[in-house]
Amino acid sequence: MINKDTQLCMSLSGRPGNFGTRFHNYLYEKLGLNFIYKAFTTTDIEHAVKGVRALGVRGCAVSMPFKESCMPFLDEITPSAAAIESVNTIVNNSGRLTAYNTDYIAIAKLIAKYQLDPTACVIVHGSGGMAKAVVAAFKNAGFEQVKVFARNAQTGSYLADLYGLEYINSLENQQAEILVNVTPIGMAGAKEADELAFPAAMIEAAQVAFDVVAQPADTSFIRYATQHGKRTISGAEVIVLQAVEQFELYTGLRPNDTLIAEAAAFARSQSSESNKR
Repeated sequence: MINKDTQLCMSLSGRPGNFGTRFHNYLYEKLGLNFIYKAFTTTDIEHAVKGVRALGVRGCAVSMPFKESCMPFLDEITPSAAAIESVNTIVNNSGRLTAYNTDYIAIAKLIAKYQLDPTACVIVHGSGGMAKAVVAAFKNAGFEQVKVFARNAQTGSYLADLYGLEYINSLENQQAEILVNVTPIGMAGAKEADELAFPAAMIEAAQVAFDVVAQPADTSFIRYATQHGKRTISGAEVIVLQAVEQFELYTGLRPNDTLIAEAAAFARSQSSESNKR
């Protein structure tokens, strides 16, 4: 039951979804925690972050397009977030806002889980905050052949230069064993929701299709890759892993694997139903 002692956690996103809300609230209920989670969007990131501090919001997940723009308004940037100049988690300790990046942790764990070959060529499509986490995770996992493509040449070149990688200004005549989409292409509600993040010929020539878009998990990119027998890693896996890390930062507790799987299944099913309506 919500009362004066209930602690609020929230998310800030350009396109709020239901997954985080369902996932966190499911775990709060199962573990008997006096917490509640709510998704928000904003057109004023400065005052939204200041509101987190002023209202005593315990934790705040940060998604596109606020992962970088929120940083000037925080008190402490931990090494994981500072290294990639991107924040996806804010923890409020008595008015002091500390920034973390659990996206990086999630990507690194998935690279290890799927035993991706560090000698493989990788093309990352995107140059925002999440793309920085992806590139850093691949780079730190020993991948040397990583290329960055972005429609924004300025941010794409900056990201590539930051890690000593190659920036490509077109996907024409490009091939790679691992393709990673870190753009809104394929996201439910986006103007490019039904488009492929990479040309069909590139997907057909690749071995692994990795999409960070979580809603839906079966983006056009993932579906096309599956139809052509490619290994796929979906945003549904990314969002669960990074959310678990956030949950622990907010509450100090880490659910067991069974409970995490239950919460993820509940969140996916409820989010899917909401998207249909």
